[in-house]
Amino acid sequence: MQNNEVTIQCPNDLCKAANSEGDKFCQRCGTSLIKRYLWVVGQGTELHEIGTSIAERFYLKAERIVLDTQPGLLLDSPYLDISNEIRPYLRLVAYRLQVPQVYGLVSLDREPPEKEILLLEQAPIYPDGVLTAGQLMPQMTAVWQSVSSLRQLNWLWQIAQLWQPLYSEGVASSLLVPQFLRVEGSLLRLLQLQLDDAERPTLAQLGQSWSQLAKEARPSVSGFIEQLSQELQQGEIVNSEQLLACLDRGLLELGQNITNRDIAPSRSFQISTCTDTGPSRQRNEDACYPASGTTLAKPPEAKAIAIVCDGIGGHEGGNVASSLAIETLQHQVQQLPLDEASLDPNTLTHALEQFTRKTNECISSRNDKEHRQGRQRMGTTLVMAVGHQHEIYIAHVGDSRAYWVTRTGCHQITLDDDVAAREVRLGYAVYREALQQPSAGSLVQAIGMSASVHPTVQRFVLDEDCVFLLCSDGLSDYDLVDRCWQTEILPILDGNMDVATATKQLVELGNNLNGHDNITVALVHCQVKVQEPETPLGYSQSLDKTSNGAVSSSSFAVTLSEPPTADAIEHYVPIANTQLLSPLPPPQQSRSWLLPIVLGIGLLLSAAAGLWLAYNHNWQERNPAANSDSNDTTNVARSPERVYEAQQETPLQRQAGATNSSPEPPQLNAPDFTLPQGSIVKVLNESKLPSQQRETWTQLQVCSNPEFSRTSTSSTGDRRILKPGDNAWIANTELDRRFKEFSGGNNPCSTSQALPTQTDGGNQESGGQGNR
Repeated sequence: MQNNEVTIQCPNDLCKAANSEGDKFCQRCGTSLIKRYLWVVGQGTELHEIGTSIAERFYLKAERIVLDTQPGLLLDSPYLDISNEIRPYLRLVAYRLQVPQVYGLVSLDREPPEKEILLLEQAPIYPDGVLTAGQLMPQMTAVWQSVSSLRQLNWLWQIAQLWQPLYSEGVASSLLVPQFLRVEGSLLRLLQLQLDDAERPTLAQLGQSWSQLAKEARPSVSGFIEQLSQELQQGEIVNSEQLLACLDRGLLELGQNITNRDIAPSRSFQISTCTDTGPSRQRNEDACYPASGTTLAKPPEAKAIAIVCDGIGGHEGGNVASSLAIETLQHQVQQLPLDEASLDPNTLTHALEQFTRKTNECISSRNDKEHRQGRQRMGTTLVMAVGHQHEIYIAHVGDSRAYWVTRTGCHQITLDDDVAAREVRLGYAVYREALQQPSAGSLVQAIGMSASVHPTVQRFVLDEDCVFLLCSDGLSDYDLVDRCWQTEILPILDGNMDVATATKQLVELGNNLNGHDNITVALVHCQVKVQEPETPLGYSQSLDKTSNGAVSSSSFAVTLSEPPTADAIEHYVPIANTQLLSPLPPPQQSRSWLLPIVLGIGLLLSAAAGLWLAYNHNWQERNPAANSDSNDTTNVARSPERVYEAQQETPLQRQAGATNSSPEPPQLNAPDFTLPQGSIVKVLNESKLPSQQRETWTQLQVCSNPEFSRTSTSSTGDRRILKPGDNAWIANTELDRRFKEFSGGNNPCSTSQALPTQTDGGNQESGGQGNR
């Protein structure tokens, strides 16, 4: 359908008036208009002319770029089939800052009628409000020569961080396609993903793709990148951990080289906070650090730290939990020598994780001492920013958020720890589909609600001016930040507004447009002055390699803090309820901050070694967690035997190349076996992935299968049916969701009833059968 001028439908259900693309607000009701530019994957749009409408909704603005003209409406078929092409996008949702997400499938108007295209949102397309809105961001190679040496290393570091998660999902070859590698300032973004061929991509191929970049790099890093490229191609760097270590060390020394020059401070921070009860609440359960109304700068302040906590609404003592979390966290973080380059990324990342866990123990122990159960337990969310040298670290638990604002965009950099995000991480639903579930916004973890917690810590290299917004959901709900960042935060970067004024205005805006909850805001304005170093970065001097190729350094370690998996969030292994250590004394020398950490870890390990926890309280009381060894052993024996019945057809998987009775959990690949509804299984044991100790899986043995005796084939589509006697693995989350305890009279898993003999020649796995 030909459109001379595109019109955007108002997202307000009570209005839905047509507006022009240039309007920012609905001309009838004043609602903010959503301009959602989407990238098209698949063939067929070339049959449509630019300026025409696809499926009477999507305006073809440029080649393979469409504008949703009805952004307030869900797609007609939101429950799309999760194919192999779609699943990697979902499972990589934790990396959505760089990996686009699935918006939906759309059938084309033209023949053949079954032809569909995949629409991606959060693709590298300039957003509304900038002159280049609706246009693709540039390829990395197109702007490579014009950026600083620090940004060049920063981009390569981001590619290296993406290599392993993309490789695990079978899409690492996406990083070898120059057309897919786009950049938005300091941020590297992928245009789309492509499935790997049977011959998987290698680090040698990555090194080869970097060899040309080395020739065109800044003189200060060209030799470094060239040597890195050669070692990748020659196989001297054998995994992504070593590659990240090399780049981390290069970034550290490059940052020091720039910072140590006789010029003004290369990075400065301004922090402002504000919290408000809001018009609908009687008390404020939020808390922040620095104290509300404070504005400070580093320098002259020694540290740049901002924290926002939101006491769990509807629980008793939410205000106590948030205040206690602030007090505990800020005191511990203050002990870190954040001005010292010797504080390497790995140590700082793990310190922030450990401090968060200690804070959780403190609040959880208080809940236990006060005999709080269920919804009486107090808890809080957390989002924290910590500046260090040329980087900033963001830690979070729950649904308080962090946003990263630059001159070209606003990005949510935290992923809520809620049911909707968990479903997407597991590859079961598209995010917009998952949000329609009644329990979509229910948290799966928060500080203090359970005996253990799994914080996410991210780190960002600062090579441009930017603002980090930390806020509670009183501000972020209803996409308010996405609608107001250009008017309320962007002026800070343009020098037209100070952070204190912006903070107060954001709180007022949240009260006026949301107003259903307490609101807390912390703004961290980062100002960066980058000058090229006078001396080139020397590869041989900066890296010390052991005989097996691993990078070693007395003052440096690899940082690999992956986001926790969805299964880990709901089924984490409990740890001992250890009393929080007393406040730490101020450091007496440059290394004294390590002592409290070492003592704390030692105390935790000592307590854990002698304790078995029989029960892990889930704050939502949705299900009991697994009994497990408190010192995180890999396989956990269980007793007595428990038997389950499948309530729906369930995908399961087995370790590739392993025997039928393999006691090890599978790698994170797509499930390849199917268990029909009505099948009876028993639990053999639990195990964790060797590569991801937070991932908990349950091994099942099939006792009966109602479909097996009625079919002559052992496959359905591209998945094979499990037969009685087969063993397979399932994430604990899915076991609870798809199975119920067997209550029939004739138990097919009874030891008196022999199961079929294994076909692979292995002994039947007895495992540690038992209680879940």
